[in-house]
Parts: sequence; C-alpha cells; structure tokens
Amino acid sequence: MGNREFAALLYEAADLMELQGIDWKPQAYRKAARAIESLERDISDILKQSGRKELQEIPGVGEGIASHIEEFLRSGRVKKFDEVRKSLPPGIGELLELEGLGPKKAALLLKKLRVRGLADLKKALGAGKLRSLEGFGEKSEENLRKALELHERGKERMLLGEALPLAEELLDYLRPHAERLDYAGSLRRMQETIGDIDILAQSGRPSGVMEAFIAFPRVERVLAHGATKSSVLLREGIQVDLRVIPAGSYGAALQYFTGSKEHNVALRAIAAKRGLRLSEYGLFKGEKLLAGRSEEEVYRKLGFPLIPAEMREDRGELAGTKPPELVELRDMRGDLHAHTTFSDGISAVEEMALAAKSKGYEYLAITDHSQAERIARGLSEERLEEQWKELSRVEKRVGIRLLRGAEISIQNDGSLDYPERVLKKLEVTVCSIHSGFKMPKEKMTERILAALDNKYCDILGHPTGRLLNRRAPYEADMQRVFEEAVEERKILELDGHPERLDLSDAHALAARKLGAKFSLSTDSHAAAHLGYMRFAVGQARRGWLTKGDVVNALHLKGLRKVFPRMRD
Repeated sequence: MGNREFAALLYEAADLMELQGIDWKPQAYRKAARAIESLERDISDILKQSGRKELQEIPGVGEGIASHIEEFLRSGRVKKFDEVRKSLPPGIGELLELEGLGPKKAALLLKKLRVRGLADLKKALGAGKLRSLEGFGEKSEENLRKALELHERGKERMLLGEALPLAEELLDYLRPHAERLDYAGSLRRMQETIGDIDILAQSGRPSGVMEAFIAFPRVERVLAHGATKSSVLLREGIQVDLRVIPAGSYGAALQYFTGSKEHNVALRAIAAKRGLRLSEYGLFKGEKLLAGRSEEEVYRKLGFPLIPAEMREDRGELAGTKPPELVELRDMRGDLHAHTTFSDGISAVEEMALAAKSKGYEYLAITDHSQAERIARGLSEERLEEQWKELSRVEKRVGIRLLRGAEISIQNDGSLDYPERVLKKLEVTVCSIHSGFKMPKEKMTERILAALDNKYCDILGHPTGRLLNRRAPYEADMQRVFEEAVEERKILELDGHPERLDLSDAHALAARKLGAKFSLSTDSHAAAHLGYMRFAVGQARRGWLTKGDVVNALHLKGLRKVFPRMRD
C-alpha cells in the first residue's frame, strides 16, 4: 500500500466531509492528496527512513494527516475515515464519481429525494424528479444520464496511467524468476484505457514464475493457477493474465497477444494468401516452423518491417509502405505546459525547473492559469509580472530556459482572458476551454476558431476537453478546427495527463494528414507529473506522429522560429 491508495482515501474523505457540510477540512485533504500522489518517493519509505517528521514536510501534511498515514501503513485503513464512511449511505461514494455531481448537489439529492446511490439516481431520472429541485432542470437530467453511461463504461476499463505503473511493478517483482518478461495487449499498444493486463514470460522453470505471480502483494484473488497460465485479480480491480511461453514461440506469442484483433486478422489473411499459417505458436508452412522466436522475424517473413506496437490497429500500417519513424521519448527537448504554486500546482518554480533539467530538457514553459480561473488561483497581471521575476532568478540558478507562458482561458465568445498589453509579453500561450462545455456544436466550433484566429494564440490546449471515464468531449467540428489550425499555423496540444490524453490518437492521425504541428505536453501540476510525457509520446505514436511533427522535439534555436515572441 502506498501513495496512490492513501491519496485516493484522502480524496474520498474530502468529498464525504464536504457532503456533510464540513467547510475547511475537505480542501486541506485534497491539497495533501495532490502532494502525496505526486511524490517520487513512497510514503512507506519516508516513514521507515526518516519518521513522521519528514512526512510533515510534504505540502499540506500536518500532524493529523501524518498520523493517518502511519495508521494506514500499519493496518491498511484509517479509523476516522471509516467512521465518516459509515455515517453516510454506502452508495454515496459512487454518486460523487459522476461528472457534474459534486458533494453539494449529492447532499441535496440525498436530503430531498433520498437518492443514496446510482440505482436511486437512475429511478429519480426515469421519473423526472430532479427537475423539481433548485439547481436542476431538464438539461441537468440529460447531462447526468450521459455521466451515468460514461461512468458505467469507465468502470470496466482502467486508465493507461494507472495500469502501466502496476504492470511495471509486477514485471520488476517477477524479473528474478524469468529470462524474459513483457506486457502485451492494449497496454503495450499504449491504448488510453485498459480492460485487463496481459503478461508474457520466458522461463526454464515455469512453476517458479507462477508461484511468484500468485504471491504478488497486490493480488486480491487468484482466479486460475496452472502450469503455464495463471490469472489473478489485483486489489485495484483489474485482471492480470500471465502466460509462460517457450523461447522458440516467444516472438509469435508477443505479436499475437499484443494485437489488436483487427491487426492480427489482417496479418493472418496476408499469411494465408501466401500459403502460410500464423498463430501464437509461430509462422508455419505446413508443419514447418518458419518464424516465431522474435516479432521481427515474423514480420520479416511476411514481407514487412517490424510494425511499432502502437500502430497495430489496422489503420493502414499493413498497406505495404514503410511505417514512419515515430517520435520517441528521447526526442523531447522540453515541455510547453506546466503549472506551479503560483496557480493550482503543488511544486514551486524551482522544483519544476530542476525536475525538467534532470530529464535533459533545454526548456520548460511555465503556463499557470489566467485570471478568469479563480478556482485555480489564476494570475492577475501583477502576479504574472511577479512570476516573471521569479522565472529570471530560477533560470540563472538552475541553468534551464524557462519560457514566460500562461494557460489562457478561451472565453465564450472566443476571446482570450488577458488584454493585448499582457499577451504580447508572453513568449508562449496555451489557450484552452475551461468552462461552457455544453455549448451547441456550431457555437463551440466558432468559439475555438475565433481563438485560433487570435495572433497571440500559440497552442490549442487539450483541444476536446475530455476527461477519460468522466467527461465526454465537448461537441465541435474538429475537422474545421484542424484545418483552421493548419491555415493559421497554430500548434495542437497532445496533453499527456493520464486523465486527458487529448487529442485522441484518431484525432492526432487526422490532423497530421492535414499537415498540423503538435506540442506533446504533460499539463504538469507537480514536478513528478513531468513523467507524464511518456503517455503523450505513446498517444503521439498511436497517431503516427514523427519527430518532425512535434515542435518540442526542436532544440531551443529551432523553437524560436515557431514562437517569435521568445526572448533571445
């Protein structure tokens, strides 16, 4: 048990306390949760090595929360949080997971309509009861119906950003027992949400791998335990399947279990046309094994170069042309979307700069929220100028170029949330929609086009506004948006935050075909979030993006040609 689990407990407790009408504690708990989930060290290691005193150095963690951490690490629960949970109906927690239904509205539903969970909400929606309550109406009912559908679909799939660390932790745990280990399936293809995790192993002692697998500390339940295949359910709610594969078939099995199903069907059809048979055991002519030890060997025998896993979706990758050289994490020279404690981030400017430098970056754009985002402590003109002074000081101390930026809210009419006198001083702007998500499609499209037409708009931030498993994209004509971005020479963001991954892979692919340029970013709110770049890169690879498509793969000198307001 560690950072993710305890942060989740704090978030839950904060929501439940707010529902009970408690004022200040929920905000304090959320601040501590954000800090804890962003730590690079595990809270259990901090406690063991340095004791409670160092826990209290984590932003937002005082004596009370530090004692809760100790109790949690000792027993797996926190008595105070259990008491809060027991004081409310058991289904309330699930209600609070719905987009658009915060603690205050949930409290109103509980008090007025006795809505105690999702089943009660469905009944109330079916009977049209919500529209009689203050703050609700027909539109609210429709939005909640959509949120319910999205929630139910999302319960079946885990975010890539949650599943990948789990798989990597499991592989590290199993490594002493196997000669080779890989995760496969949608996880290897870097799909944005994951249904289950497939692991392949090569080992001279399969029973040892299987015994270690079912003893993995995160295992909640063993579903099957065999000689070469076992399945478990992790306490995070995701199933993991492990298969031990002979060396001679390992490559064919990795290809097969990576998928996608559509890619495999197309590849098997190509093999069949040549009188060959392809399966998880290898590529055969009659009974003779032609290839199977490596994926490269399998693809080569069928006349293809190795197809990157992220491209295997049957979207033209087997058309016969050489696949593009996809962008890689090592190509990144900087990050163009990062927040600090000046707005709603939890890491100071210097912490962000040091973290960026440790990744070998040449530059980092500090893009705190603009003034309209009061809930995110958006910066007034005065605070923006104060930040610029801090950027200059840190830039000299750390030795990394810090770009004067801002994440600027796009207003309902498409205007930007700073006057021209401020905009012209910013070296880079990320312009994003943070409100008015329910606009009609035509109005939303015109709103975005108006922003793109502004000469001070550089990057269109998280262009569809979606939150995976929580909020659907707003309605807009994205083809028109991409065409306008290309015509106006604006950059499209591919936001690597695991809850966003926005643009989608399909949108990235469509925009690339039009000649768009992209910024792969992390939307970091903590130093540790700069690690989200690997998710942005994974999504970019799924959209077939090359290094040449990505502006922050440019060195500093090249970046100045993209953003002419940059200082020398």
